[in-house]
Amino acid sequence: MRALPILAVSLLAGCASAPVAAPSLAPRPAESIDPRVPVPEPAIPTTPTAGLVQQLERLVAQAQSGDAAFRPLADRARDLAASAGPNESESWVVAQQALSAAVAARAPVASAVGDIDALGAQRIQKLGGIGLADLNAIDAAATKVAEIDSRETAAIDEIQRLLSR
Repeated sequence: MRALPILAVSLLAGCASAPVAAPSLAPRPAESIDPRVPVPEPAIPTTPTAGLVQQLERLVAQAQSGDAAFRPLADRARDLAASAGPNESESWVVAQQALSAAVAARAPVASAVGDIDALGAQRIQKLGGIGLADLNAIDAAATKVAEIDSRETAAIDEIQRLLSR
């Protein structure tokens, strides 16, 4: 009989404990989603951003017009270098000056190469990534300008070889 009051007191003491901060056992919102429902894929743009396309077109046009200005200067420098006399002669100095003018005319192409690279880097830095369509547009423009740059570099190298003979 003595055990009954002790049992009752200990049961009541167990109910009087401090509240515990345990998570709720109620259903969570995520549990109401049917796991068999497919998750929709995010929309991937298949066309490049309009503003980017305009910038790239402007840079390619800049490189092409720079190349158009470079070619006659390079041709003149090549002709002068082919007929130049020995190093430091008057004709050699004139050919060197023509070569310098041709090298200076490469500035629009060199600027376009750098600006196209910067466009890609800025988009990656600003947006945290770059879409495939934008990347393809940047790569296409970079390829066009790189071809012009390679052609001009080869012409300068050829003229320098002529002058160093």
